[in-house]
Amino acid sequence: MKRVLFLLFVLPVILVLTATETANAKDTLLIYKIEIKTDISPATRIYLNKGLHEAKLRNADIVLLHLNTYGGTVIDADSMRSKILYSPIPVHVFIDNNAASAGALIAIACQKIYMRKGANIGAATVVNGQSGEAMPDKYQSYMRSIIRSTAEAHGKKAVINGKDTVWQWIRDPKIAEAMVDENIYVPNVSDSGKVLTLTAMEAVNLGFCDGIAETIPEIAQTLGTEKYKIEEYRPSLADSTKGFLMNPALQAILIMIIVAGIYFELQTPGIGFPTLAAIIAATLYFTPLYIDGLLQNWELIVFIAGIILIFFEVFVFPGFGVAGVLGILCIFGGMMFALLNNDWFNFTEVPMTEISKSILTVIAGISMSIFASVWLSSRIGECGMFRKAALLADLEISRSENPELSALIGKTGRAATVLRPAGKISVDDEIYDAVSVAGFIEINEKITVVKFENMQLYVENV
Repeated sequence: MKRVLFLLFVLPVILVLTATETANAKDTLLIYKIEIKTDISPATRIYLNKGLHEAKLRNADIVLLHLNTYGGTVIDADSMRSKILYSPIPVHVFIDNNAASAGALIAIACQKIYMRKGANIGAATVVNGQSGEAMPDKYQSYMRSIIRSTAEAHGKKAVINGKDTVWQWIRDPKIAEAMVDENIYVPNVSDSGKVLTLTAMEAVNLGFCDGIAETIPEIAQTLGTEKYKIEEYRPSLADSTKGFLMNPALQAILIMIIVAGIYFELQTPGIGFPTLAAIIAATLYFTPLYIDGLLQNWELIVFIAGIILIFFEVFVFPGFGVAGVLGILCIFGGMMFALLNNDWFNFTEVPMTEISKSILTVIAGISMSIFASVWLSSRIGECGMFRKAALLADLEISRSENPELSALIGKTGRAATVLRPAGKISVDDEIYDAVSVAGFIEINEKITVVKFENMQLYVENV
């Protein structure tokens, strides 16, 4: 009986305390802050995606972007603005000085915009990352469209004017578009023939800014509660590394190492440093793309199939035929498709700018690999670290002692290295450069010199 009376007395107290604690927790606003204080890039896109995911796991009430950027890549900015627009948690932004170019697009996507005194937003013309000059109109057209649709996504609000009700845009799409194109005319706003950039006060007056604040606590106080808690997303080392590896410039360098490594491995016997460099570069290239969900298994299979076809072309079908062409196309396609968020061969949801970027990245990497291969090939045997890679001294001796290489026709010898199809042979204990006329020849196999053309010996297996 005593236990029953005890439970009847204690249980209501526990329920009241639990309800009170729950009510207090609900009254406390959880603001999850994500800092973006650098150029918009794959790294910042990864930070935002991960930060929004963490905010959802923590049941945050509001996500606040602490933004200060001069811009960056349009593709990453477009991806970020989509994440913000469709986020189940309201995303606000605090512009701490600058929201230029791609930063303006991201800021306009947010539900509320707060700016510091002296801050600016605008100047969203697409420019060349190298020269800083404006890109052709097809790029500007795309940017005009996405920044206009971003402003339209916030809808309209009813403004009562006397007896009339007028519907006005919360964010005027024309003003947003004027931040991209100097030819857009907005009365009393953009009529100077220059790309629009707004100060904090101008943005407030035009409805592009919801308030001016100097600190994040000031912003929190405007949200209708005095009880709030601020948590900050801190990117992990893995996130930072993945963002670094997905930089287009670094991806082009990795492609250069992959292609150059394959080329030099085909020119030298055995498996050595070129193969190791190509494998490491391919791992660094494909791994972050796989983690980010861009790389599909079939794209990696296409890339590997391309390498196999190249090896077949060199070792099984000497010359340059169908296998070689298909191998090059497969390598190019595998690396390009890995950069795109496509569904098999369906590219309808992939922006044209993203396709252009992937093609340019792969072409840049392959072009650099060709230049590097030619330069390194010209340096081998001359000086430095490449001196030991060639039998320069032996060749000089052999040629000085045998000036008439045509006299070697009909003589037999052995393969001093693997001929794939080029390599080195030994005839009468002298070393010569030679090319196999049919298939590749293993080291120490007997050979016969069959002809001498264009200062080149040609041999075949005995």
